This record gives sequence, C-alpha cells and structure tokens, in this order.
Amino acid sequence: MNFKVFLKRYAQNRLALVGTILVLSLFLISAASAWLSPYDPDKPDPRNRLKPPSREHVLGTDSLGRDVLSRMIWGARVSLKVGFVAVGLATSIGLILGAVAGYYGGWVDSMVMRLCDLMLCFPSMFLILAVIAILEPSIWNVMAVIGLTSWMGVARLVRAEFITLKNRDFTLAARALGASDPRIILRHLLPNAMAPVLVAATLGVAGAILTESALSFLGLGVQPPTATWGAMLSDGKDYLSRAWWLSVYPGLAILVTVLSYNLMGEGLRDALDPRG
Repeated sequence: MNFKVFLKRYAQNRLALVGTILVLSLFLISAASAWLSPYDPDKPDPRNRLKPPSREHVLGTDSLGRDVLSRMIWGARVSLKVGFVAVGLATSIGLILGAVAGYYGGWVDSMVMRLCDLMLCFPSMFLILAVIAILEPSIWNVMAVIGLTSWMGVARLVRAEFITLKNRDFTLAARALGASDPRIILRHLLPNAMAPVLVAATLGVAGAILTESALSFLGLGVQPPTATWGAMLSDGKDYLSRAWWLSVYPGLAILVTVLSYNLMGEGLRDALDPRG
C-alpha cells in the first residue's frame, strides 16, 4: 500500500488520531519525567500523609506522604518500558517461529503449531503468575515472562501470511533466480507480512501494560519503592473511603493508556486493510 494512501486513511479515523495523540503525550511525559516531576517520587514525607489534591500536591499524597503526581509520571516510564520490551520479545519470537513454520511447512510447521497449541492450553495469567512466583519479582523478570508467554498470536499471523505469500509470483521468481531461503524470507516475504504484525504489536503493548499493572497490584511485579500504576492501585485499596485519589488517578491512567493503544491498533488495522 502506498504510504500516502495509508496516512490519508489513518487520518480519517478520528478515534485513532485521538489514541495516537494520547500515546505520543505519554511518550513525552515519560521522556521528560525528571523535569516534569515536582517531587522525588520515592521520598516519604510523614508530615504530609494522605493529603487531598491541593495547589502544593496537585493529585494529593499517599500513605507515606509521597507526591502522587510525581509517582504517576515515573510510573508511566515503567509501563512503557515493560510494554515495549515485552512486546518486542514476543514479536521477535513470533516472527521467527511463524516465518519458519509458514515457509517450510511439513513437520516443521507441525512442531511449531503444536508448541503454540501447548502454550495456548495454559491460561496466560496463571502461567505468568506461576513463573513470577518461582523467580524473583523484578521489572526484567516481568518483561521476560510476559514476552515469553505472549508470542503465539504473532506466530499464527506470520505463518498464515507466509503460507499465502510463498506461492506468489515474486517468490517463485526469486527462487528461480537462485535466491537462498534466508534471502527470500527476509527480503521478499517478511516485509509483505508485517502489516498484521504491526497491528498485533500495537495491541500487544496495551495487553502487556495491563498485565504488568495486574502483577504489580498483586505484589508480584515491579517491587517497591519503584513507582508503578498497579502498585499505586494496590496501595490505595486500603484507603478508598478517605483517600479516593490514591486509586482513581492510577486507575484512570491505566484505562486511558490501554484504550489509546487499542484505538491506535484498530486505526492501523483499518488503514492497512486492502479491502477498505
């Protein structure tokens, strides 16, 4: 598809544009967190415990007197890091396995698909919880586990695209000219199979952020004192009746971020759809 045509179709989707603006804003906030954060996000201040939103603390303070706005800003950086690293790992694994399965077929395809089916047999959240419970909870373990347990959808997409593309005229011509299998896969098939992968990766970032938030809420994700939205939700659940801001603002941040990535993914899918 022509890039100008893609941009035109994407720009016509107002919800996708809203999602894109919100995601870009989140990137900017994360990149400038050191300058935007009015206070040290991890420094307690017992004199200002559970202060409601005010001019001094725009989003209030938590049970240790830490500024909620500062922790929200630094939590955005953690969420983006987890989302992109985990999805990058999952996409890389899915691309490799899906490409090999779709191109070679036969017993290779059968083995990859059976492995995929085996992974899909286990509920992903329970599998992640089991692995995290065994390993030491940390941001790197969270990213690795999410990535290693969420590659199956990408693998299936890439396999289906390769099965369709490997019998096209341009693939047969490249093979007739003596091109090697790696060259055909990397130069001819993979670029033409990236559209659905891009959509899946965008939606996957939202899922990874949601999973990380759930793990942090349960105390199995990124460990204190590092600020994460899930951990802030967990800290706020004991003060719902007298400190509503501790749960409302992190919850809204997770909602808006996940919704923004989903809107972007839906917009990409519509803009890249050749039938549109």
